[in-house]
Amino acid sequence: MSATSNKELESPPDFNRLAHIYRWMELATFGPWLHWCRCAFLGRVADCPRVLVLGDGDGRFTARLLHANPHTQIDAVDASPAMLNELRRRAGTNANRVRAWNTDARFWHPEGPPYDLVVTHFFLDCLTAAEVETLAMTVGCAITPSAKWLISEFAIPPSAYGRLFARPLISSLYWAFGRLTGLMVRKLPDYRAALRNRGYGLVARRNWLGGLLVSELWSFNAQ
Repeated sequence: MSATSNKELESPPDFNRLAHIYRWMELATFGPWLHWCRCAFLGRVADCPRVLVLGDGDGRFTARLLHANPHTQIDAVDASPAMLNELRRRAGTNANRVRAWNTDARFWHPEGPPYDLVVTHFFLDCLTAAEVETLAMTVGCAITPSAKWLISEFAIPPSAYGRLFARPLISSLYWAFGRLTGLMVRKLPDYRAALRNRGYGLVARRNWLGGLLVSELWSFNAQ
């Protein structure tokens, strides 16, 4: 493979032109389900003072978390400047508690005090399994001993529903976002193995839409 091809594979997808319509695209395809999925465990993490949010899109979850805890400080990492602008806009008067990093999370290096919470809502599905493993290693060096990791993701249930409906639907979503953003990934990564390898344990899980969507809460000291 040529050097040019390697560079292309390393480039993050471009979500800039979707920033202003992302919410409406989501509502048109899944209604409120993705938002409910993101906020399923909000009450269990709202007390975390230092939070790392990776790829929160237009910032709806970040805004909810800032509203829930007037003392939370958030580092938001996103490769899309347009998405970060939307995140700041939604944060409103709480935007002064958000430090935005306009960079590719795969190559970002944490700075400052350790985090009590890591948040990835519908973000890990943009990575390969190897990239998730690397990200888990990087994040693992920047968290407190009792840190939690909050995840929302698509999933393929091990059933006929998974084979006949969830798998084709997820494949079509990858195809669509590949066309719209240049996303190169085409299958869901095994992020659970990466987290377990880094010392996390699953403490809570909730399924939505027959298992097509999952909300998960992991803890670093739950092994």
